[in-house]
Amino acid sequence: MVRIELEVELNYEVGAQGADFIFNIHAARTPCQAVLEETLVLSQAVSAPVHTDPATGNRYLRLRALPGPLKLTYAATVGLEHHQADPVLLAEVPVAELPAAALSYLYPSRYCQSDRLIKLATNEFGQLRQGHSRVQAIAAWVQERVTFTSNSSNSNTSAVDTVIERVGVCRDFAHLMIALCRAVNIPARFATGTDYGADPGLGPPDFHAYVEVFVGGHWFIFDPSCTAIPMGLVRLGTGRDAADVAFATIFGSVASLAPIIRSTAIVDAARGLVLPQHVMQALSTDSGC
Repeated sequence: MVRIELEVELNYEVGAQGADFIFNIHAARTPCQAVLEETLVLSQAVSAPVHTDPATGNRYLRLRALPGPLKLTYAATVGLEHHQADPVLLAEVPVAELPAAALSYLYPSRYCQSDRLIKLATNEFGQLRQGHSRVQAIAAWVQERVTFTSNSSNSNTSAVDTVIERVGVCRDFAHLMIALCRAVNIPARFATGTDYGADPGLGPPDFHAYVEVFVGGHWFIFDPSCTAIPMGLVRLGTGRDAADVAFATIFGSVASLAPIIRSTAIVDAARGLVLPQHVMQALSTDSGC
């Protein structure tokens, strides 16, 4: 079992008219991810209800901020008991047999234009043996051809842009992998968390984008940017692409500071708590859709 202590601190300066915020920073509750403790502290005395999307399980915090400084601190202790499987045994699920909740992750989306990458994906992956190994080949293809470069993309960068530019950050790696999977009829979705285990040389800890792919009846984790340790990823949200799961969506005039992220693993052999590490097994924190 893995236990992660997570803390997210966000700081803003809100303009004279105030502003509305929607945050997706609460750890999701899934069959394999338990939120054991959590706290939320706001510097302003405003209402901040949390809504759980019944389809995705994403938890959205909404508030109307007053003019002036706004500081939000979310802390959680999260327990992860991953579903693990032998990758060799994980087959692709035929479209006719997919659960209804997975179908939307076959279609093109704003940042994952799979319809424009069908020829590329078919040429590169169409003849490969189907299953987890083909998904892993797609992830490796993205890793080999895209260079991780901080500040090399923006909020408009799509999977097609990344194919052309061959540089990006974690969200660009994720968008490209997702688009290529969908182009060969494999459901894939965008997931957000924090970059546990990332090389400090890449910068301070930050939010992280990765991929979940539906094979063998489960959503399995892939990190195409290879910057984090998948076993230490705490899921915040999932969606078709980044447009669905921004950690903060702001309506109004607001100046933002860089987020402050802390993610620490608790190790206690007596309680079976282990340090996250890279493993050969396929990992999932979701028992199904």
